[in-house]
Amino acid sequence: MSAPFEERSGVVPCATPWGRWYQTLEEVFIEVRVPPGTRAKDVRCSLRSRHISLAVGGQELLQGKLFDSTVTDEGTWTLEDRQLIRIVLMKTNRDAGNCWTSLLENEYAADPWVQDQMQRKLTLERFQRENPGFDFSGAEISGNYSKGGPDFSSLEK
Repeated sequence: MSAPFEERSGVVPCATPWGRWYQTLEEVFIEVRVPPGTRAKDVRCSLRSRHISLAVGGQELLQGKLFDSTVTDEGTWTLEDRQLIRIVLMKTNRDAGNCWTSLLENEYAADPWVQDQMQRKLTLERFQRENPGFDFSGAEISGNYSKGGPDFSSLEK
């Protein structure tokens, strides 16, 4: 079985003061750098449909209303190598037109170039799903790819 699209095509990260976040059609990934030696019992993480909060050692690192809704019971967090917290949120709206422009409603927005690259990647991922067997990981697109690109679903095959 081939690797998932995002592994073959790379990620388009949005840098933040605490780490980075990036997205696929279905998920939003948040990577937070924490002091080396951090233990899971030092971490307090709350993941709700439209809200997130993360504190380490009593210090709040991330808190606020998410850009869009997520599936609450499918959100997870892990502590990796005692120095990185990885949070995975499952988007409620999983189409290519749902490219988050920021992680929180008014914070951690992607700059215009990064936003453009995120939208391109989600559009290519959509094309990959619609055309299994074709490898779009090295593909380039131009033209109208905003909001998920053109809709070819009504065309005859």
